[in-house]
Amino acid sequence: MMPTFEITKQATFDAAHHFPNEPEGSIYRRVHGHSFTVEATVRSETLDAEHGWVADLGALDRALKAAAEELDHGMLNEKPGLELPSLENLCLWFANRLKPEWPGLCRIQVARPTIHERCVLTL
Repeated sequence: MMPTFEITKQATFDAAHHFPNEPEGSIYRRVHGHSFTVEATVRSETLDAEHGWVADLGALDRALKAAAEELDHGMLNEKPGLELPSLENLCLWFANRLKPEWPGLCRIQVARPTIHERCVLTL
């Protein structure tokens, strides 16, 4: 049996959004904001021979924080791909940002911890 390793880093950001397709009077249609957490997980069955790790956690941390910084204190709806800024679309947005540099990326989780909601995208 081959061992499988997963490493995970987390970042935070605060952003506003609204859902323009919701009916008039819906609370979701009004602009509101959240504090978000995002986690990125990289999986591998092999370890880097020189370092004995799946990947450089510091480099993953920098990449994830750079992506989160693009959204921090902004209006999510204004970002391409987030015109409908659901948790699901946020997961896809982060996956699209990270996957080219991190081929072992296997999981993205975006959460709104203060309201106990999260979404997990498995790649």
